[in-house]
Amino acid sequence: MRAMRMHGYGGPPVIHDDEIEPPVPGPGEVLLRVEATTFNPSEAGLRRGLLRSVVALDLPYTMGLDVAGTVVAAGSSGLAVGDRVIGRLDGGAAADFAVAPADVLVRVPSEVDLAEAAALPIAGLTAWQAVFEHAAVTAGQRVLINGTGTIGRFAVQLARHAGADVVAVSPSRDVDPPTGPVDAFLHLVPAEPRHTALIRAGGVLVSATTPAAWLPAGDFRARHFIVRNDTAQLAALLNLVATGAVGITIAARRPLADLAAVHEEAENGRLPGKTLLLPAAR
Repeated sequence: MRAMRMHGYGGPPVIHDDEIEPPVPGPGEVLLRVEATTFNPSEAGLRRGLLRSVVALDLPYTMGLDVAGTVVAAGSSGLAVGDRVIGRLDGGAAADFAVAPADVLVRVPSEVDLAEAAALPIAGLTAWQAVFEHAAVTAGQRVLINGTGTIGRFAVQLARHAGADVVAVSPSRDVDPPTGPVDAFLHLVPAEPRHTALIRAGGVLVSATTPAAWLPAGDFRARHFIVRNDTAQLAALLNLVATGAVGITIAARRPLADLAAVHEEAENGRLPGKTLLLPAAR
């Protein structure tokens, strides 16, 4: 099978399109025929070695954290051959086949496009946890979301679904110029937070990027978090997509073999938005 593997740390050229033997699932694991994976900005940091102190990689390392696929070998995992699933892996999704722990996977409703659902595990869970866990957004609140990329678009939809009044801004320009105080400020981009003076006393500033120690001080709570796997949240998010309450915006579908080029385009600011990477013949 084909697999996109890192052979060292560095720029996009360290990613190679290799032919390797398919992985073999162990106890509690399943083998997936990969339908799609995605590019996430954190994977560029992984490739460059910025996360070596917290994430040790065995090189060569098969890339790909988000996975959408069909179960082709299930063992006694509780899943069945033919199940359509998504999940967040520790790597291995950027290949024709991937092994995944069954307990990190969630079945995809028939109403949801399987390839597009690959956009949900990291970006969708980041938005969900920012909105519902850390900001605890409720109906009637006013929420400022700094970031209009994939995570930001999910966060806007989830906050509105919760009944909040939402204002979204981008680091480069205001999508809706913010006015008036806000109860929650969600900071979802790797840039300095803007408009934090609008947070009302007792409000909350939640960051998925800037560490709490670097956030501006004020008469509000400041929290930084790192997204975690949560299959219950992922299933709830899938249900919102299935009912049309949340939409998935895909900017491009590219061959998996384009992964190195996608990394280069992202580093040069030329990646248009959420990009799906599809194995051959998908």
